[in-house]
Amino acid sequence: MLAELRRLILGAAGREQLIDGLLLSIVDAPTPPAAGLASPTFALVAQGRKRLALGSQVFEYGAGDYLVVSVDLPVTGHFLEASPVAPCLGVGLELRPSTIASLLLDSAAKPGAPVRGLVVSRAPDDLVDAVIRLLRLLDSPEDARVLGPLVEREILWRLLRSPQGAAVRDIGLADSSLSHVARVIRWIRDHYTEPFRVEELAEMAGLSPSAFHRHFRTVTELTPIQFQKKIRLQEARLRVVGLGEDVTSAGYAVGYDSPSQFSREYRREFGAPPSRDRAGSGKSAPASV
Repeated sequence: MLAELRRLILGAAGREQLIDGLLLSIVDAPTPPAAGLASPTFALVAQGRKRLALGSQVFEYGAGDYLVVSVDLPVTGHFLEASPVAPCLGVGLELRPSTIASLLLDSAAKPGAPVRGLVVSRAPDDLVDAVIRLLRLLDSPEDARVLGPLVEREILWRLLRSPQGAAVRDIGLADSSLSHVARVIRWIRDHYTEPFRVEELAEMAGLSPSAFHRHFRTVTELTPIQFQKKIRLQEARLRVVGLGEDVTSAGYAVGYDSPSQFSREYRREFGAPPSRDRAGSGKSAPASV
């Protein structure tokens, strides 16, 4: 099955837009660690291996493994096994709350204990088979348009029935712990330059401060302050490396009042001071799943 999946991914390159939300990844060389923001996604690896770090947790996944990201998370990732002869190949789907919610109407699912926002597991054969059938639809645009959403629902249903189903389930439940935390994550992501009090975030989530802190840490592996810091530093690196801004301006722009603190935390996060990154070529690609 993985052999057929590899063939289909290579043949589908450039046509994935025929199915809304379909994602393909073809990487032909190992990459250095790169920081990025992972959005709610299901990803299945057909060949190669990748490593993602979230807080203090490190996840490795390779051929036959799948990954679920259920909220926006600041991660650092790199491809470990990839070459022109045997590229790292992956296929995935955006995980949309509305689609998942419609499936949950038929399952009587209820909110449970908070779950991690990033999980990795071995893909069962029925899940791989459904992904293969989705990619086969790309050979017929008319079939893809009509049958694509039906196979997507099957894939989501297989995920919901898997050992990692809670991570997918909570995306579609408006009253789940994940949805409460996701509301705060979106606020921090959109207002990363602004200071906050944990009590204010807890009120936004509709939870007590202690429950909010516990749930946020379970989902993201980070405290709210650590989460905000990673978002700030990733944005600063984009400004320094991608846009060529000077280091001091980039630090102020993302919310730092002290250039020395900004430089210190930037070095701790990325392994080099911002001045060195600005002088470099900025070849690192964002971390995708």
